[in-house]
Amino acid sequence: MGSIQREIRLESDRDPGFADEIRSMPGCEHLDRCIQCATCSGVCPLSVYMDHTPRRIMELTRDGFKDDVLRSNTIWLCASCYECQAECPMEVGVTDVMVALKNKAIASGVAPKDVPTPVLAREFFRMVRETGRVSEGKLVQRLYLKTGPAKFFGMIGLGRDLMRTGRFSLRSERMKRPEDLQRVLDGTPGVGK
Repeated sequence: MGSIQREIRLESDRDPGFADEIRSMPGCEHLDRCIQCATCSGVCPLSVYMDHTPRRIMELTRDGFKDDVLRSNTIWLCASCYECQAECPMEVGVTDVMVALKNKAIASGVAPKDVPTPVLAREFFRMVRETGRVSEGKLVQRLYLKTGPAKFFGMIGLGRDLMRTGRFSLRSERMKRPEDLQRVLDGTPGVGK
C-alpha cells in the first residue's frame, strides 16, 4: 500500500493577498465555499495528466501559494469543459478560477513558453484590439508562426481543404470603428496587461 506524501509548506512561501486577488475576479467569488470533496478532480477528464488535481489547485489558491499555482501545468491542461463547475456541490466556479489563474500567469510572465494557450490569448486580444473582430484564419496563422512554424507548414493541406469547403477563411474582418472598442479595453483594469 502506497503512502501519501505531503510537501512541507512554509509560511514564507505564501502570498497572503493572492486568494483575495483571485476571489475578486468574475466567477471566482465563491472560492472559499470549496469543501475539498474532490468532485472536481473526479469528473475532470484530464486530471490524470495534471501535476496537481483541480481540488489541490483550489486548496493552494486559497492558501496563497501563488508560485505553485501559477507554475502548475494544471491550469494549462484545463480544457474549460465546465464539468467540474457543473458538478460542484458548493457551486464553486472551478473553471472560472482556472481561467483567472491562466490570466494571472500570463500577466506575471510565468506562463510556459511551450504551451500555446498564452500565445493564443495574447494574439486573440491583440486582434480584437486592432480590428474589433477575430479572423480565425489570421489567428491560426499567428498562433502557429509564434509557437511552431514547422507545425504551420504541416497544417497547410488541412487549411486548404477547410478553405475549399468554406469552413476557414484568410479574409480579415474589421468593425467600423475599432477605436471605440480600444478605448473601452484601455479603460478596463487587467485587460490586455
